[in-house]
Amino acid sequence: MSDQIQRFLFDDTNVRGELVALERAYAEVLDRHDYPPAVNHLLGEMLAAVALLTDTVKLDGTLSLEVRGDGALALLMAESNPGGELRAIARLAEGAEAPADDIGFRELLGQGQIMITLDPREGHRYQGIVALEHDSLAGCLAAYFAQSEQLPTRLWLAADGQHAGGLLLQRMPDESRNQDHDAWERSVHLADTVKREELLSLAPRELLHRLYHEETVRVFEPKALRFGCTCSRERIADALLTLGEAELRQVLEEQGGIETQCHFCHSRYAFTAAEIEALLASSDEPPPVLH
Repeated sequence: MSDQIQRFLFDDTNVRGELVALERAYAEVLDRHDYPPAVNHLLGEMLAAVALLTDTVKLDGTLSLEVRGDGALALLMAESNPGGELRAIARLAEGAEAPADDIGFRELLGQGQIMITLDPREGHRYQGIVALEHDSLAGCLAAYFAQSEQLPTRLWLAADGQHAGGLLLQRMPDESRNQDHDAWERSVHLADTVKREELLSLAPRELLHRLYHEETVRVFEPKALRFGCTCSRERIADALLTLGEAELRQVLEEQGGIETQCHFCHSRYAFTAAEIEALLASSDEPPPVLH
């Protein structure tokens, strides 16, 4: 089964949905790191979620989903763009022991928050924040939509270290063409019957038939997804400038140059002292802070 996202809607209603299935992109993320199984599972859910959200908001740019907590898992981050490129990382808290395979979402992350950042190619950056007050990533994201978008939205997410899948349903605000006022409650009720194994093993069209064979569903062409890192020498250089001139010069004095790598794909970038001096000279104003 290829990595893809499948958009659909229910005719004569204001209910729309998406299904995502991931295997290769998920494997590419995990192959670059050595995380415990519990973290691998949650990273799969993050990848599925960020793919669903990017397609939902129709963003011409990058959407990032970041989870920070005070538990054993300090950070989860996933990014997606309209081209179908996905990437993700995780970071355990310093000194934390490897979590048990069956540890729960809240126990793994503790207290914290989820940040959803929309970074369009043109226009202003937007960031929404919601607290970790639910027992699953899907529950926290549904709370975010209820709080900031005021659009009823439900997600079902699953991952097992090899496959990741997700389902999203959303009720749009336009009631003018809605001829079935029970459609939202009915579609959610049917989606609640989905099994974890079905999200992970069934092709999107097969799963749609399983859930909604008695409904009139319009299915669109699927979009391919893949692992892709957006790092570049220019972006790494911008990130180095956020350290400030004093710290950069101290590193140059100690090491004679700077070598760093992308946390997502492990690509390495080396900068000589002359290149760092040129970067500092070309920076006429304080650089933007990368979040």
